[in-house]
Amino acid sequence: MYDVISEITKLTEKDCYHLVERHKKQHTYPLHKHEAYELNFVENCSKNRRIVGDNIEELGAYDLVLIGGGLEHIWEQHECTSPDIREITIHFPKDLFTYPFLNKTPMQPIMDLLEHSNVGIAFGMQTIMKVYGLLNELVNMEPGFYSVMKFMELLYELSISNDYHLLSTSAFAHVGVSTDSRRVKKVKEFIDGNFRENIRLNELATLANMTPTAFSRFFKLRTGKSISEYIIDVRLGHASRLLADSTNSVVEICYDCGFNNISNFNRIFKKRKGCTPTEFRENYHKKHVIA
Repeated sequence: MYDVISEITKLTEKDCYHLVERHKKQHTYPLHKHEAYELNFVENCSKNRRIVGDNIEELGAYDLVLIGGGLEHIWEQHECTSPDIREITIHFPKDLFTYPFLNKTPMQPIMDLLEHSNVGIAFGMQTIMKVYGLLNELVNMEPGFYSVMKFMELLYELSISNDYHLLSTSAFAHVGVSTDSRRVKKVKEFIDGNFRENIRLNELATLANMTPTAFSRFFKLRTGKSISEYIIDVRLGHASRLLADSTNSVVEICYDCGFNNISNFNRIFKKRKGCTPTEFRENYHKKHVIA
């Protein structure tokens, strides 16, 4: 329903990556997506706002995100008043690392990193400070073999970090994570196909061939979320997609995504997303100017 700019990056077929550093007073980009991966670092950006998929976050002084190809994202000035915002953007192609190469044991962390980037990854301050020097080195290096090795070192350091959080819901991004166990994957597929219905713990436990109590513990251990939290995330992901891509009313979207009343939907949405469904739709489709 709404236009998403399909950005054509400056990558050529012969490039391993394309890096650009900017100093500016505004850090704003319209709703866009591209096929390439994007590693984006911003400094002096307090109270800038980032939207990746259906995730909306206000930034601190530093921000570092990795965004997989095809995932919509926006930056907006919001309440940022910094006179000198520094940005480093690195685009690199999906075929930079072929999967036979990534499947080699030393490359497994990078493969997992790229897979998780399909929903967007934001790194914490500990990780940002750890790779800050690498980013600066990369900015100052001449393109060539050694700069590519430095870039791979940067990706590897990010891949072994535990200081990060995922951004968009997989339902909004239309992706799954193949690293799930067979049982968890089976249950997730069932939930994704039946999220509009009243899903009971007993039927999910039966799918996994476990008792309800054992399955609840197993699912939380493997995913970091309870069953109810995961089902809500799936429903919110689909609701966010409809808010972004359709003109359906909030009430229609509420019931179409498995919520049983509008007040409950509004309360949960605001708690999880930090804004109401109406505010999310308005924020998502604001007009921005590339600076």
